[in-house]
Amino acid sequence: MSDPFPSWMAALEKRHLARLTFPEVRRALQALSSLYVERRGRLARGAAFDGAGKRAAFALFYGPLHFLAVRAVVEALGAHQPPPTRILDLGCGTGAAGAAWAAAAGGAPPVEGVDRSAWAADEARFTFAALGLAGRSVRRGLEDAALPGRGGAIVAAFTVNELDVAGRERLRPRLLEAARAGAAVLVVEPIARRSAPWWEGWATAFREAGGRADEWRFPVQRPELVARLDRAAGLDHRELTARSLWLRR
Repeated sequence: MSDPFPSWMAALEKRHLARLTFPEVRRALQALSSLYVERRGRLARGAAFDGAGKRAAFALFYGPLHFLAVRAVVEALGAHQPPPTRILDLGCGTGAAGAAWAAAAGGAPPVEGVDRSAWAADEARFTFAALGLAGRSVRRGLEDAALPGRGGAIVAAFTVNELDVAGRERLRPRLLEAARAGAAVLVVEPIARRSAPWWEGWATAFREAGGRADEWRFPVQRPELVARLDRAAGLDHRELTARSLWLRR
């Protein structure tokens, strides 16, 4: 299977730059970056998708970077072999994480995205179609989504840290139970600049269940538009970093 990533990027540019200029997306990206760094408390209320500019910036910039990061983690862990029978993407955003795992696995596994945002669910459907993947997405809280069993896979990428404490406490035992039932479970988050006290508790639980916790650094060839936005917004993603929790029995 040829790499579908370039054609997806071209489709994203056509979709999101039809009504917005590059400077408008750059300004929105700067606001979005500030939100992630300084005002994370607003993320649970959907502030990342508040307004056309932020939605375009997320789809054009963070979506592709999340795809590249998750695909690299999946391949480093060997999570793409054997291919999952299906992939559930919790808190899917634009569907990039589930799509990355499916693409790494040869494009065969169908993907289901779950997100509270109606815009995100629609964008995830666009992502799956543009990448040539079988997939669907629904608007739903991720903590209560039905999880796959044996042969299936679950990814929660760049989303668990945005849950409130009660949501994380509901989700963790459900993920561990799904792993005991035979599902592969992957959690991916940024390497935090600020304290994320929940991470160590989750890492301990995954290790005790037979899983692993890792930190990653990957050099990356950024798409031209992503590189331009990166420079214009005063950011630098020539190297992608992430940390992950992985459990497959």
